[in-house]
Amino acid sequence: MEALQSGKVWRVGFMTNGGQGPELDGLRNGFAALGYVEGQNITFAPRFAEHQSDRHPSFAEELVRLDVDLILTFGGPATFAAKKATATIPIVFVLVADPVAIGVAASLDRPGANATGVTNHDPEQPTSQFALLKEVFPELTRVTILSDADIPGADGGGLAPIERINADAARAHRLRPQVCKVRGPHPDLEDVFAAMEKGRAEALLVLEVPAPMFHRKRVAELATARRLPTIFPGSVADAGGLITYGTSVFDGLRRLPVIADKVLRGAKPENLPIEVVSRRVLVLNLATARAIGVGIPPRVLQRADNIIG
Repeated sequence: MEALQSGKVWRVGFMTNGGQGPELDGLRNGFAALGYVEGQNITFAPRFAEHQSDRHPSFAEELVRLDVDLILTFGGPATFAAKKATATIPIVFVLVADPVAIGVAASLDRPGANATGVTNHDPEQPTSQFALLKEVFPELTRVTILSDADIPGADGGGLAPIERINADAARAHRLRPQVCKVRGPHPDLEDVFAAMEKGRAEALLVLEVPAPMFHRKRVAELATARRLPTIFPGSVADAGGLITYGTSVFDGLRRLPVIADKVLRGAKPENLPIEVVSRRVLVLNLATARAIGVGIPPRVLQRADNIIG
């Protein structure tokens, strides 16, 4: 792999669905650990959508006009917009649930174009999450799946790949799924919970997608007020949900500068396999269990990586 060019100042674009936060600081620290010094051999051009996904296409076009050397993207909407804006500038992504399904890569082993990165998409996670719900609540029959209306790749029925996978996994466990979607930056959560009540939801699974993740604490509060058990993805135990289970986005974030460094040193994204995070974390919140009046079986408690409350 090529060494960094002497005297070269790399221009790196950055697109995220959220706002200014620790992600950019984490990236800067990650690049610094690899020998990059901001202002000397690297500069960043961040673009924050502030949870308005429709801003991503214009951000991507701006970065293309700036002729950046690399675009880093957080999430499916940002990655999809960057991929549509350029077929030549390398893209390194994270937080994309299924990059093949939404069309930004040909395969995980050989992405085949200008985008690669890391995904915490675990094909078995939906099955494992619903199995866990059924273990805790054997009589469970109906579940709501909370998603984001701006996730790309929707089929004729309006479901994105991550929603289809989760709905199919629910049915495999003899559960009747209801998919509800919200849209940032100011989703009407009261309205969506009213839809859950109308659908007679008995539990809520929250997907790792932008709007529900940004409003995760409010989602957990509303669910707890309705005594509705919740299961969140593995990286958001801070939400206050009953169960947090699955892969962690933080494992992926740590890999982003490493992959970007390979590209800046000359590696072609089309030949860099997409890395897959597979480590799952189980966190149980006993304070929430008490608040909604449910118990967690001892055998599940014994498997927990962490217990809150």
